[in-house]
Amino acid sequence: MEKVFVCGIALLLCSLFVSPANSAEGQQSQAKLLVSKFFLNQYIVEGHDLSVQYVLYNVGGSPATNVILTDETFPGNDFEKVVGILKAKWDKIPPGGNVTHSVVMRPLNSGYFNFTAAQVTYVPHDGASPQIGFTSGLGEMAIMSHREYDRRFSSHVFDWLLFGLMSAPCTAIPFLLYYSSKKKYEPPAPKSKKH
Repeated sequence: MEKVFVCGIALLLCSLFVSPANSAEGQQSQAKLLVSKFFLNQYIVEGHDLSVQYVLYNVGGSPATNVILTDETFPGNDFEKVVGILKAKWDKIPPGGNVTHSVVMRPLNSGYFNFTAAQVTYVPHDGASPQIGFTSGLGEMAIMSHREYDRRFSSHVFDWLLFGLMSAPCTAIPFLLYYSSKKKYEPPAPKSKKH
């Protein structure tokens, strides 16, 4: 049993050292893009701006050319585009470089929505066919209604003013009764003598 375990470890270590040597030239000479998509907002609220940011990293050894980012996650009947474009293009992303792209959308409806991945198309090296990749997907997220957002996060100034007006009679009437009875039953203060 131990010999099998030791042989397995030795085989794993050999494959780790041999694999990069065989594929290093092919892998390092082409571009590889890592693409992420995320929201800059803490809460997604109906009628409020939603900032979406895409970051593209080239971790390969050659520049990625003809890079096209397309996001079809936001249908026109559920979202309004405020700023930015959902189909961006870059001529070249150098090796070790990165590019950031931002779009501002406005949700028109509340409820749950499935935010899927955006698509990235690029040419990894000269003469290669275009390669297709996808961003990280955010999954299903809740879009909070404007009313619910205000209920949870507003300062409630109107509520406190209304509370003060409604509680004023409950405190003012007993105070007035106390003050009138105190004045009625309290002995008068002695008059000071003037010389």
